[in-house]
Amino acid sequence: MYKILLVEDNVPFRKSLREVLHKRFRQILIEEAGNGKEALEKMDSFCPSMIFMDIRLPDANGLELTQKIKRDCPETIIIILTSYDLPEYREAAEKYGANHFLTKDALTEGEIVAKVKTYYQ
Repeated sequence: MYKILLVEDNVPFRKSLREVLHKRFRQILIEEAGNGKEALEKMDSFCPSMIFMDIRLPDANGLELTQKIKRDCPETIIIILTSYDLPEYREAAEKYGANHFLTKDALTEGEIVAKVKTYYQ
């Protein structure tokens, strides 16, 4: 079973992302976490195939969280989400092991669907 974890503290954005995914991929299980602590708990209990990870979380840095998750579960696909399209963020995302980097402001439903389809058949 393919599983996606949404790690995002902005509840409306997280809910919108979930709706897009659920509409196009009804057979995928989707869980949510609003902070780093919840994300790590979900990693243990839910074991996602893919994570959409915000960089700025109330209790954690999403890049450092990405590095920890990739160290423990290197096969997990991590897509960084941020409102800040800065070259240093892109470089850091790559350095910390993220598979993709997407900016929230330019994010489209088609782009979200395409990223999931890349890994989910």
